[in-house]
Amino acid sequence: MRRRISCRSVSSRLLSVLFVLAFAPVAGATEGPVGPWLQARVREHAAWFSSQQNGEARSGSLGLWRERAPGETALPNFVPPTSLAPLIRAVEAGVVNITTVSPRESGQAGMKRSTGSGFVLTPDGLVVTNSHVVSGASKIAVRLSDGREFSAEVVGRDASTDVALLRLGGTVEADLPALFLGDSDRMEVGDWVVAIGNPFGLDHSVSHGMISAKERVLGVGQFDDFIQTDALINPGNSGGPLFNMKGEVVGVNTAIISQGQGIGFAVPINLVKDLLPNLRENGKLERGWLGVVINDDRDSGERRAPVVKDVYRGSPADAAGIRSGDRLVAVNGRAIGSYLQLLRKVALLAPGTEARLTLMRQGGAQQDVTVRLVARPAQEATEGLVQRTSSDEDLGLALRDLTPDVAAPMGQEAWAGALVSAVTPRSPADEAGLRAGDVVTEVNRKRVKDVAGVRAALSRGSSGASILLRVKRGDSLQYIAIAR
Repeated sequence: MRRRISCRSVSSRLLSVLFVLAFAPVAGATEGPVGPWLQARVREHAAWFSSQQNGEARSGSLGLWRERAPGETALPNFVPPTSLAPLIRAVEAGVVNITTVSPRESGQAGMKRSTGSGFVLTPDGLVVTNSHVVSGASKIAVRLSDGREFSAEVVGRDASTDVALLRLGGTVEADLPALFLGDSDRMEVGDWVVAIGNPFGLDHSVSHGMISAKERVLGVGQFDDFIQTDALINPGNSGGPLFNMKGEVVGVNTAIISQGQGIGFAVPINLVKDLLPNLRENGKLERGWLGVVINDDRDSGERRAPVVKDVYRGSPADAAGIRSGDRLVAVNGRAIGSYLQLLRKVALLAPGTEARLTLMRQGGAQQDVTVRLVARPAQEATEGLVQRTSSDEDLGLALRDLTPDVAAPMGQEAWAGALVSAVTPRSPADEAGLRAGDVVTEVNRKRVKDVAGVRAALSRGSSGASILLRVKRGDSLQYIAIAR
């Protein structure tokens, strides 16, 4: 009959043997190299054995690596997830299925049916989804998880952010399962998330993953600011919610890369929060205007609050006392670290909105000012209000380098031009027909590969002459002339 011998008893016996060998009066053992070697091994083994007895952390293979002792706490503040079922049960009632009917393209008979997702925003019947889900729809139906179905109408939508606000029609009791909104700015890469929607018409399908990246620019519009996640998002998920581990909506699932596997994108919910009052009141994005010229540090690669280069006379910024050299640190308490963040936070606020700006004065003094935004004036109305230099900003362009990280999701070649990430409304670039997502490959017939090349070419041009750009849009190339 075999007896089970524990590791601890083996270690005890081995330790005893080593003691005997180390101190036995073997002829010549203490004088030659064997004795000191055995004594050193005994001390190491005794220390290891003692750590096992006391439950302390130990070193593996005599100090080559570390191992945690049994029962030792692992990573601080980390609780591995077990089951997401309680979270899903708590929030799934607020996720809705959206079906639309729209006319087919010219030359095709019949109507086209499409499906998407959304979520309940208020108990009395406001629903959030993607703009492209309801674009061109002649009929919209919204079905809740409990089987209730309502017709719906568009309250407002904005294609540049791909967000739409719907209102359910008919008799709607104020008992709809409205979801809580979270704070997408506080989400970090590695945070767990859950997506719920209707991919391929399969009601309330759940997928989970983590935040893979933040502030992704895909070239969809000038307000590109996507959360990237590896939670599976398929056709039909569009407009559905992305949840954090508190059951709060932190994003609106909106885009997928068809060539990729496990790559999805969502509009951050904080951007949606800024936009929703605008959509409810105006039905579309009426963009607020601050009236500053920004000295953008985009080429430095650092995330820094933008610096005011100049202020338009009579603008909201002028009335609030903002002056050249001020660094704009935050808008309504939310930190900003780039020109594009400032553009998003201000432009999404409706004209007439009061905003609190935090400034860092030259010398380090910080103060808050309140500004009341106005509608952006026509381009000609701002001429002469400030002394302006020739640059891409004067043309109404925001440019971004086509780094490998930026180019890959768009299917573009890295460093093959400068990506147009934003176009200012009513600017020369806007009037010439330039769009966000275009890639500038030539300026005045000179090849350019990055933002620095575009700016260098613009600085060499004559101030009175028009600018000829060669632009890649999708798979086509075209020339666009911009009048200075």
